[in-house]
Amino acid sequence: MKRRAFLKNCTLAAGALALPGISGCSMTRKPRIKKPNIVYILCDDMGYGDLSCLNENSKINTPDIDKIAQEGMVFTDAHSGSAVCTPTRYGIITGRYSWRSKLKEGVTYGYSEHLINPDRMTVADLLKQNGYYTGCIGKWHLGWDWAKNGPKEEDVDFSAPVKNGPDVNGFDYYYMLPASLDMAPYVYVENGKVTAQPDRQTESKDKYGWWHMGPTGSDFHHDDVTPNFTRRGVKFIKERAATGKPFFLYLPLPSPHTPILPSKEFQGKSGINPYCDFVMMVDHCIGQIANAIQQGGIKDNTIIIVAADNGCAPAAKIEEMTAKGHYPSYVYRGHKADIYEGGHRIPLIVRWPIQVKAGSRCDDTTSLIDLMATCADILGAKLPDNAAEDSVSMLPNLLQTTTLPVRQATVTHSVNGSFSITQGKWKLVLCPGSGGWSAPRPGKATEGLPPVQLYDLSVDIAEKNNLQAKHPDVVNRLTALLQKYVDDGRSTPGKPQTNEGETLIMRKAK
Repeated sequence: MKRRAFLKNCTLAAGALALPGISGCSMTRKPRIKKPNIVYILCDDMGYGDLSCLNENSKINTPDIDKIAQEGMVFTDAHSGSAVCTPTRYGIITGRYSWRSKLKEGVTYGYSEHLINPDRMTVADLLKQNGYYTGCIGKWHLGWDWAKNGPKEEDVDFSAPVKNGPDVNGFDYYYMLPASLDMAPYVYVENGKVTAQPDRQTESKDKYGWWHMGPTGSDFHHDDVTPNFTRRGVKFIKERAATGKPFFLYLPLPSPHTPILPSKEFQGKSGINPYCDFVMMVDHCIGQIANAIQQGGIKDNTIIIVAADNGCAPAAKIEEMTAKGHYPSYVYRGHKADIYEGGHRIPLIVRWPIQVKAGSRCDDTTSLIDLMATCADILGAKLPDNAAEDSVSMLPNLLQTTTLPVRQATVTHSVNGSFSITQGKWKLVLCPGSGGWSAPRPGKATEGLPPVQLYDLSVDIAEKNNLQAKHPDVVNRLTALLQKYVDDGRSTPGKPQTNEGETLIMRKAK
């Protein structure tokens, strides 16, 4: 089905905002108010324990994010859909687990083709259909289609337009980096066009600020990328605020992911290492975005969301931080790439002054995949069966209208495609080790270990005591539930859907 026809067939209730008060399956309506602006800031590879509002023992000072937390709600049990970049971003934009797509493990790269099917409805489509101006500025990392002038993936005609980028995924405006800041090519793409042709090849082998060799645009300077995106985010907010019309800004920052490049103002400021300095710089950048919202006179009815795409990466030199008493994964096991909590339990803070109580906290489990259903719920919009198949509205959490769990269960994925499913206190891991980069790593290190892991997170948040042998009933129940989610093509109520390719909940031995 062509994208235009697809969107035409989507049943979306447009109009003024009507906030639901939820009790069971019934919905009561509050008086209609103006649609909220939505600013979604995604930090790259920032650990749960890096924020002083989440980690009472954090050695990093993050005053700007802390202020947003004080004025809004902190989610203590929030998860990314995956422990690495691309699949998490896919889930945020589509409301669908990435393993349902053709990406079953790993990430895309700077030259990768588009991952999101142009016919698939996105959160930007939803908001655009409801009168929002939609923009994204930052790190895309979901692939798009470069024009080619040769057979190799790097044979790119940078003078030709990019196809199947954010514009076909519902964004009115975009200014993006293709992938991570350490992945070539190093160019900005604005609304389908490279802003400046590559005029050199660059690379860095610095211990912290490294990136791979690749073509680099004449206007592209690695140490200015995060400040540049921040400046443009501020400009976007001020311009859209002046119109008085609702807008959505998706601002996925490329930091504090490698290359770790704190500006001169922040170098050495943490007293720990450059990564911690970089986190402080990112905090300052987020403060500039918050200030732009304030200065635009739209603070009260703007939802600002601050989150991370996964846990802290080993490239940040975690051992240096722990030696000085800073634990980027907080009390959780593992880090980026892992199926353990440190890989995918992430910061999530939401501020919406006219609706969300200041200084509030939510301990209910939520996922970054829940953005799309939450936006639909805020707008009173009905999502079609073939969209946001795994997204659950967290609006009842935000409005504190329920004390019951809003999710039946939450699925997460590691870098090598290993699964976990969490329901209540139980977490089932369907692999014998980390599924990622921490010990025991997949391969020989996991030989002889039980094929699955079961943890009672209510008493074992560090995932040290595998209870799979003692509770086979729980293992069987959660395995069956995950398999049902796979078979149904969805984990939410609705008509069954189809995944792209085969999805195995237990990886085949290699």
